[in-house]
Order: sequence, then C-alpha cells, then structure tokens
Amino acid sequence: MSDIKFEVVSKLSKFNMKSHELRKISKFESVSPPSVFVGSKLKYPQVNVGILSPLEGDEKAWIYDASKYWAQENFSILDVVQLRNNLLNSRFKSNVQDARLKNRFVEIAKEIAIASKPVDVEIELKNRIDSDGKKDRILSHQGMKASLKDAKVISNVKISQKVDKAINDDIKAVEGISYLYKNNVDEYSLSKILSVGVLGMKKDKRMVPTRWSITATDDMISKEVLGRVRNYPWINDYQLFFGEFLGNQYLILLFPHFWSFELFELYYPGSSWNPSTEMKASTDYEGFYGRKNYASNCAGGYYATRFPIAEYLDSIKRQAGVLAIRLETPSYWAGLGVWVVRESVRKALRNKGMKFSSRKEFLESVYQISRAKYKFNPNEILEKSKLLKDFKSQKSLRDFF
Repeated sequence: MSDIKFEVVSKLSKFNMKSHELRKISKFESVSPPSVFVGSKLKYPQVNVGILSPLEGDEKAWIYDASKYWAQENFSILDVVQLRNNLLNSRFKSNVQDARLKNRFVEIAKEIAIASKPVDVEIELKNRIDSDGKKDRILSHQGMKASLKDAKVISNVKISQKVDKAINDDIKAVEGISYLYKNNVDEYSLSKILSVGVLGMKKDKRMVPTRWSITATDDMISKEVLGRVRNYPWINDYQLFFGEFLGNQYLILLFPHFWSFELFELYYPGSSWNPSTEMKASTDYEGFYGRKNYASNCAGGYYATRFPIAEYLDSIKRQAGVLAIRLETPSYWAGLGVWVVRESVRKALRNKGMKFSSRKEFLESVYQISRAKYKFNPNEILEKSKLLKDFKSQKSLRDFF
C-alpha cells in the first residue's frame, strides 16, 4: 500500500508542475472517488450539491477521499492538501427536499454517493474553475470548484446489497445508519449516504449539508455504542493513552468510574485555528446520560473524539470516566477536517497504554509524561476539570462497600 502512496503523490507533484490552464477546461471525463459534497453556505433549505472528481481520469481515484488510508499510511499535511487541491467540486444549486424528487442532477449525486467503488463521470462546466481552496474545522480540505452545466455517469455503479436495502426500506435515518454500521459500513461512507438524502422515511427524506452529516453520523453511532458501554463493568485501574498525528497531540485519561466524558482542546499560537500570539482553549462535557444540547465549544471535534473512545470501551467491554486533552500545535499548519481528530484518537488508543492502581500515582504520571513528552503542564486543566470535580463530590454504591 505504501507503493500506492508514493505513486499517487509523485504523479500529483508532476501534474502540479505542468502549466495546467484551468480557464480552458469546460468538459472532461474523470472518476469520482466516489464523493459528493453538499454545501451549507446558501440560505437553508437551499444547498450547493457538488460531484467531486480529479481533472484527469485516475484508476486510483479512491485515494482522493480516503481519510482512513491517509492515517494508516501516515500521509503528511502536504500530501493531503495536494490530493484535495486536485479535486474539482462541480456543483449545482438545489433544495434539500429535492431528494424526494426525480431531479436528474440529484439522482446522479445520489448514485455516486452510495457507490461502493469509484464512478466514471463526464462533466461539463458552466464557467471557469475557481481554485481558491478554503480550510474548515469539520470538512476535508477543499480544492477547486465550478458550476455544473451537465453531468453523466458513464460506468456501471456498484452498490452493496446492505446499502441498497437500507435506502429502500421505509425506516428512520438513524435506524438505517445503525443497520449499516452493524454491517461494517464505516462512518466515512455513512456520512456521504446520509448527506444525499437517501435514508429515512420516504416522506421525510432530505439532503443534509456534509458538515452536518459528518457530525450527525459520529453522534448517532456513538450514542448507540454508548448504550452498550453504560451497562459494562468499570475498568479495574487508571489508564493513560497518548499519541500524535499531523501535529495533533492527545492524552486520554480513563478512570474507573461510570461513563462520563470531557474534552479540552488547546490551540497553540501559530496552529491552524489560532493565528494569535496567545494560547486558546475550549472544553465540553457530558455525564452518564449524555448531552441534551450541541457541544458548541469544541463543536464537531467533540463528537469525533467521543466516537472512537466509545468504540474502544465497547471493544474491551468496559465503561470509564474519560478526560481527553487535545494539543493542536503549530505543526498542524493547515486545517484538514475533523477526520484528523477521529484518526488521531484511534492512533493514540492503539498505542500500548499505561495502567496505574492508584489515582495519585496516575495523575502524577500524567503530569510527568505531559511535561517530558509534550512540554505541556496539565495541572490547570486537571484543576478546572468538571469531570474530576464530579468524581470528588459524587458517591457511588462502591463507596459504601
């Protein structure tokens, strides 16, 4: 697989060195990874719906939208930016309720979004290509865009039987997501499927802007997983996991306690989302029964952090109180989207964790490792932590035996 990374990145470098005249491109044949983007910048319920594809046909088109693979192969920020910059978002305006109609462009977008393999497409543009890509906290790096004049699918679209069943059964969207997740459809595919409005009761089907569908998918799946986690016994000891990916450093503290979760995100000066000269921070929290409102401080990062932690606890059949700390360093110089959070946490949890029998020893080790490995003093966070304050003030049945 590493050979594929080298081959594709090398090809893109050569492609970028060409004097490619974007202004002259009006019609071309290409391959969608498959990928569709539903934009949220218009006044809802109006949305921009875009078919994503490179400007040239590529038999390895899947790699342009393969976050898990990028993480597995340790792509650099520049590798990902190059890939995304070479994707064109050929878009058209639509209403979210058009998902219920036989609109030709919407039907093409649906076909591409639910496909299990790359899709050959023919694209014709209305106007010049805009190559001013923008960064976003939730979305993968955005490349070129242009208005769509016409589009055709010119290959057979392959759809898995499970996806076909979920979109044709008259069930709620959350039930469709649950069914597909249990049948090994990952969250990246699920958010695409959710975004084009093929899930849900027939009378309720509607498109969902991609930034919303990503967070909604993380939230829906983790709530289902946590329904199981809350019934597991507590972990037996204190556990610490840590790791780093693309300039994002994570410390994940697990306490023998019932489920609760708190996230602190610290943005160093000069990092992607903090151009100032001062450290910035945000935090959100939930107790045993979860949250009733949106985690507006950490936003999509909250749900993208909670999801893989819930999966981990489910895999070991235990529950715990969890304090997660994210340090976004200046090495994270370009915002690539919330997938970086999700995969960074997974990488940290795959590392061999450290276990402690005593809370005092545990917190002292957290301090020492933070200082030695990340040059970071965690004491202020530990003092401000709502989760740790709750641990001190709440008594459980265990305290009486």
